[in-house]
This record gives sequence, structure tokens and C-alpha cells, in this order.
Amino acid sequence: MSNVKESLESCMGIEGAIGAALVDVKSGMFLGTAGGGPDLNLEVASAGNTEVVRAKLKVMSSLGLKDRIEDVLITLGKQYHIIRMLENHGNLFMYLALYRDKSNLALARHKLSEIEANLKT
Repeated sequence: MSNVKESLESCMGIEGAIGAALVDVKSGMFLGTAGGGPDLNLEVASAGNTEVVRAKLKVMSSLGLKDRIEDVLITLGKQYHIIRMLENHGNLFMYLALYRDKSNLALARHKLSEIEANLKT
């Protein structure tokens, strides 16, 4: 089992990683971050991606969908942003930003799944 810091460090070990955060959907605040810097303000990204998750949950509710969000992918011109809901950790999600030209999206999603499985909050 990994703690939050170790899990975020593992996220930064994913090829092409720019930054990662563990975020509480209810508050929009992060429980921890790694990376970021001038290319990515993780505090702003955490709050903004919370709104993305809330909007999707609202739409799912309006549609009567009895399902869960596994992950959300936002593809930008030069980056991938992955929001992965943590199934066994209440209202938390892992946010990972990657450079497109330096990453493998399928592998990154797989590694995020492994990191989630080992996370102990």
C-alpha cells in the first residue's frame, strides 16, 4: 500500500508527466500534489477539474444513469489531462497531466489504475 505522497511520486514516474494531484470532489481542494510548476498550476487545475467531475455527475443524474465515472480524458493540443475517480476512496480523484509527445496514453491509464489499487488514504 502507498500513501498519498508515494502515489503522487509514482504518477510523476509515468512517462511525459507534468503534474499530478489527489483531489476531493466535495471541496475541490487537493490532498497532495507533485510536479506542476510554470506549465501547470495544480491548485487551479484541481479546482477546475472538480467542476468537470461535478458537471458530469449532474448530467448522469439527470439522465438517470446508475453508473460510475471511471475516468475523464481531456485532450489538448499538446497535453493529455486524465481525471481518474478513485473507486475505493469515496469522493476522491487522481488528476494527471501529460505531455502528448512524450507519453503513451494507454500505458498512463493502466499505470493510474495500478496506483489507485495501491493507494492508502
